[in-house]
Amino acid sequence: MRTFHYSRPREVGEAVELLAGDPRARVVAGGTDQVTLLRDGVRAPSRVVDIGGLPLDRVTRLPDGGVRIGALARNAPLDETVREHYPLLAQALASGASPQIRNMATFGGNLLQGVRCPYLRTTEFPCNRRDPGSGCAAVAGDSAHHAVFGATKACLAVHPSDLAVALVALDAVVRVVGPDGRRSMPVGDLHRLPGDAPQREHNLGHGELIEAVELPPQPPGRRVRYLKFRERASFAFALVSAAVAVDLRGGAVRRARIALGGVAAKPWRATGAERALTGRKLDDGAARAAARAAAEGAEPRPDNAYKVQLVSRVVRRALNDAGGR
Repeated sequence: MRTFHYSRPREVGEAVELLAGDPRARVVAGGTDQVTLLRDGVRAPSRVVDIGGLPLDRVTRLPDGGVRIGALARNAPLDETVREHYPLLAQALASGASPQIRNMATFGGNLLQGVRCPYLRTTEFPCNRRDPGSGCAAVAGDSAHHAVFGATKACLAVHPSDLAVALVALDAVVRVVGPDGRRSMPVGDLHRLPGDAPQREHNLGHGELIEAVELPPQPPGRRVRYLKFRERASFAFALVSAAVAVDLRGGAVRRARIALGGVAAKPWRATGAERALTGRKLDDGAARAAARAAAEGAEPRPDNAYKVQLVSRVVRRALNDAGGR
């Protein structure tokens, strides 16, 4: 058994101090991901900092009409205001896990959960995320569930969070606190592509914590849809998912946000698809053009070439659903 120090701070500053003082410290909140990593020997921290007692679970309206969701807010049940004004977020969370898990999981933990690559979580196989420099077993192994965008030979894994995909489409921002004070970043900048250092999963600095997620006010008449394609109807991770948010003016698309899940090590912004929609009527022709553009630049492996076509189909259907067809 691997031993570690356990700490349960009562103030945010105390949690930051504990994390900053130990380079091998790890955070646990709801425990739905981190506890499994500890149990399976994937993570071996010298200290576990349990932040479950911190006052970071509130959902509050902002003066501009947006909403601030504390990092320890549970993934379910959602605040009624959030369900009403941010249906895309509610759709993504509902598709992500069973009610039992969502009642335990937290917003911050959901964003920072580890990739679900079986080679990461089975310690008999080499994995650069678990043991930097050891190699990536998926390169020569089964890559059917792996990335088609942004992957390298160092890592092919995909990020599993449905919540993160929806938040990118909603232009959400994460509020972070650390040894040097507070800062913010778009959710789309939180996670990293693997490059040659896949062990660096996100852009939080040493000792930093997510305090909250902030969503901007939603314009009236925005059309949204979260669509997730998975191997079975019960709760499972996405093979491909799409979050679409489309703003119309005079019947034409004024602004579009499309984010994909299940295809990269971070939520993948389909900027080409967004451009293909802008200025057009939201009809099936525009959805087809955006769907083609969404798959451009994909670099599949033989095992996951099906994902390229699936990206196009999921994006087209999500846009048609959002348009009421």
